[in-house]
Amino acid sequence: MYRVLHAVVPPLAKAVWRPTVTGLEHVPRTGGVILASNHLSFVDSVVIPVVVPRDVVFLAKSDYFEGPGVRGALQRAWFEGLGMLPVDRDDTRAAIASLDVALEVLGRGDAFGIYPEGTRSRDGRLYRGRTGVAHLALTAGVPVVPVGLVGTERVQPVGSRLPRVVPLTVAFGEPIEVSGRFDDVPLGKARRLLTDEVMAAIAGLSGQEQAGAYNERTPDA
Repeated sequence: MYRVLHAVVPPLAKAVWRPTVTGLEHVPRTGGVILASNHLSFVDSVVIPVVVPRDVVFLAKSDYFEGPGVRGALQRAWFEGLGMLPVDRDDTRAAIASLDVALEVLGRGDAFGIYPEGTRSRDGRLYRGRTGVAHLALTAGVPVVPVGLVGTERVQPVGSRLPRVVPLTVAFGEPIEVSGRFDDVPLGKARRLLTDEVMAAIAGLSGQEQAGAYNERTPDA
């Protein structure tokens, strides 16, 4: 079922939204890699897998997989067709375990998508990155490709029932390599330095103002 859905969902979404994509050559075609993106909308986790020519695994909040009735079944099929895995973000143990899931994905040579801000920006600014992205990159020894999304917040604004067809841009930056760069740096400092480097690259791609503070998750985020 997954392969059937995965063969249908991305081409359909790409045909509808027709996003403008730049820098796709920076995404390695094989091997473990982290795609680290800004986060403006829940559709971000749809747009990135749609345009990348290889499977990208994202963790999505479990609410997306638990809706009732026909609508819930369709939504669940949509997210499963994009290769997303559910995680309960209100369960601390589940959130910690999600890092192990990410390392497993990277360890088998797949691409893993992550939002270092932790939750979507509600004011359009780029918030400070949390160091989970650096933890994954340094532990797995894989590069980080920064991603800048523009326009996804207009696809389905808060309060809107149906998605809209609006101009979207997805920009991929040059891979940030980690191998051998932080061998003599204390681990905590290495994670912070790498995370800040990733966020600066994302800001350069998205054009967002950097907030200089962490974003806090709201109930509907």
